[in-house]
Amino acid sequence: MTSLATNARATDGTAELDAVIIGAGFSGMYQLHTLRDRLGLSVQVLEAGEGVGGTWYWNRYPGARCDSESHSYCFSFSQELLNDWEWSERYPAQPEIIRYLNFVADRLDLRRDVKFGTRVVAADYDESRNRWDVTTEAGERFSAKYLITAVGCLSTTNVPKFEGLESFAGEWYHTGAWPHEGVDFTGKRVIQIGTGSTGIQAVPVIAETAAHLTVMQRTPQFSVPARNTPLTDEFRRWVKEHYPEIHEVMRGTTNGHSFRIMERNAFDVDDDERMAIYEAAWEKGGLQFRANFKDMLTSKAANDTAAEFIKHKIRQIVKDPATAEKLANIDHPYAAKRPPIDTNYFDTYNRDNVSLVDVRADPIAAITPTGIRLQSGAEHAADIIVFATGFDAMTGSLLRLGITGRDGLTLAKAWEAGPRNYLGLQVAGFPNLFTITGPGSPSVLCNMPVAIEQHVEWITDCIAHLRGHEIERIEARDEASDEWVQQVNEAARATLLPEAHSSWYLGANVPGKPRVFMPYAGGMARYRAICDEVAARDYEGFELN
Repeated sequence: MTSLATNARATDGTAELDAVIIGAGFSGMYQLHTLRDRLGLSVQVLEAGEGVGGTWYWNRYPGARCDSESHSYCFSFSQELLNDWEWSERYPAQPEIIRYLNFVADRLDLRRDVKFGTRVVAADYDESRNRWDVTTEAGERFSAKYLITAVGCLSTTNVPKFEGLESFAGEWYHTGAWPHEGVDFTGKRVIQIGTGSTGIQAVPVIAETAAHLTVMQRTPQFSVPARNTPLTDEFRRWVKEHYPEIHEVMRGTTNGHSFRIMERNAFDVDDDERMAIYEAAWEKGGLQFRANFKDMLTSKAANDTAAEFIKHKIRQIVKDPATAEKLANIDHPYAAKRPPIDTNYFDTYNRDNVSLVDVRADPIAAITPTGIRLQSGAEHAADIIVFATGFDAMTGSLLRLGITGRDGLTLAKAWEAGPRNYLGLQVAGFPNLFTITGPGSPSVLCNMPVAIEQHVEWITDCIAHLRGHEIERIEARDEASDEWVQQVNEAARATLLPEAHSSWYLGANVPGKPRVFMPYAGGMARYRAICDEVAARDYEGFELN
């Protein structure tokens, strides 16, 4: 469908638009489609990368793979898209996800309104004009009534400030900014720092070709086998025939996945039955392991049963007792941090060319020209260092945009004590700015396409309402924001999630970042109902004028 509105240019070369969207991943692509093709607005997407894909454009590290099952990790708004795309695996790898997103971009003719290789450095609200003025790194200017950030929750790489990094004579890479041409580890001594979800995926693949891989672990992690497998024609047919029911499950569950959490508590069954349930779930693999009991994340005693089961599995798999103990010495409840799934992660430590170093017991002191020196003085040589050290999650991607709202209030200043907003959608002092899957929404605690579609559709309906009623501005009220932050905190405290003190959910992986639990832990279904009720009450909690 052709856009009903055309872009105009002011005499100074500024592009005048109805809306500017920052980011061309899942969020930005769908938001462009809804605003341009459903509402007929003039829209420009600004994307730092040279192609669509968002996090999947940048995250091309070895083993990069989705941990949502493929039939649930896709757009659900179009039956045509669902019918015409075929996934090949239970858990799709990065190349297949990029192919899917390019397929969507082609099918919906999105690229003509996406400006690639364009990094936003400033976005300033002009109250007198009720416009957002957006400036790029190259000095290009765009002006729009509505500004929508679609920059993702895990987009800003976090490279710890280790002394001596600039002196390293070899090559170093962050998994979140991986070279598109790839990295050849053949015959190389590799050190990987970090064992979160990304590191757990990368370790087995790097170990296959490296001369030696040294894994530096600060925080041991739980992980469950993915049991990835090619999809059968029979399963693909079943998905297409039953997608309405699958979609209903995804929209109605706490975490947006295509499976329901069991309506039983861990101690509703005896020890033998519980063990049999865990064994069956381990063999099936995947994130559904955490759905065996409904009190897994609310009862420490219940959680301990799962935690001890997984620790026992680690000790069974890893042959060297000292290495097994380092891996199983986990200090947080199961799934209180993002729960990884893996392909042969723990088995990889049985290889002769892989070693594990506990850098909590002996921290990294410095990076040297030839490798890494620990505080004990121990030296580890490397030709390549891989930083699997995660992201400045949830807020980092937003703060680096240089957003300034009314009366010169910067987003960095507004959030200096932690993110404060309403429903994860808007920030007081920043009219007509919408944040897709921002802090304060379920986002990373959910299967992301489900959270993204809900936010995009709410924003689209909101803008349609504003235009239909000739309302110029919408802005979160201060008191509504305060109440929502309190609800987010209460939802987190009702779970075991805050007990993972080093979690990026809390910002704990970035030195100096406020320790605030950022995502909404009350569940996607409950959150959707809250957002719908707010809209039905004439956007209660927002100032409309």
